Amino acid sequence: MIQVKNKIGIPKYKQIIHSIEDAIKNGELKKGDKLPSINEIKNLNKLSRDTVLSAFNELKNRGIIKPVVGKGYYVSSENINIQQKIFLLFDELNSFKEDLYNSFLENLGEHIQVDIFFHHFNKNILHKLINDNSGDYNYYVIMPANLKNTSNSIEVLPKDKVYILDQLHEDLSDYPAVYQNFEKTIFENLTKASHFIEKYTKLILIFSKEKQPKGILKGFKMFCKNNSIPFEILAKLEEEPLEKGELYIIPDDKNLLRIIKKVRSQNFTLAQDIGVISYNDTLLKEIVEGGITTITTDFNEMGKNLAQMILNKKQLKIENPNKLIIRNSI
Repeated sequence: MIQVKNKIGIPKYKQIIHSIEDAIKNGELKKGDKLPSINEIKNLNKLSRDTVLSAFNELKNRGIIKPVVGKGYYVSSENINIQQKIFLLFDELNSFKEDLYNSFLENLGEHIQVDIFFHHFNKNILHKLINDNSGDYNYYVIMPANLKNTSNSIEVLPKDKVYILDQLHEDLSDYPAVYQNFEKTIFENLTKASHFIEKYTKLILIFSKEKQPKGILKGFKMFCKNNSIPFEILAKLEEEPLEKGELYIIPDDKNLLRIIKKVRSQNFTLAQDIGVISYNDTLLKEIVEGGITTITTDFNEMGKNLAQMILNKKQLKIENPNKLIIRNSI
């Protein structure tokens, strides 16, 4: 089944791959079938063990075969068109990250398989997922969120196969990345909105240290201090009623809905009594309450840039663009 010839211009490890692919295509090998051992192929074709192992590793990374400890290698997929597999680790899935994911897939092409995982802001889950999947993929895309020291978990992966997404911490600065500069983004966009903000007496940031990027907090404080604006940081929306003249900066959508509900219950009017600036634009925010002002990045562009980096094997750091969309909430 697996034959290797000399002097035909095709590397020997590639010939092993082609032989296994042909056997799957012809029905000689099916999902669940055991492959000849590395030593059998090596001895039959007078090859080095490394040559056979290189072929098996490539097929394993593509998800076509898998090793079973103590037993050997087995066919795990009959889809031989898959040329590469990508491990994609998100913190969580929401509407704008779904846009990122779809853009990433669209720009990769048909013959690349992407397996998506979620760590839900849990460092232990992140560590386990990375360790359990080390060596099984061609590339690894990691969204570390605000978890500390994620470099300790990522260092088990080949450095040239890792890409960082969204937040780029200092300990990850050696890796290629498509990222947001959260500190600069909130500072610059609040500055652009200064004409609208000046009518408010107090700025309030709803900030969850477990989930929100620290850069948002730093940039918010810097803007308020530089402009001598009273401000407050809340971990969650308090039960107390809203007060006229407050402007809320809200990174998450659940608290946005809670604020809108409070505004209605107190018979306040957005942009007159209470101001709201949300993060990450969606179709809903274009419509609800006549439109919510947002600070947003381009998630479609983020997915496209990430795909192009991987396809072109580039090791770059790309700061994703952002913008302020002024609507009727301030």
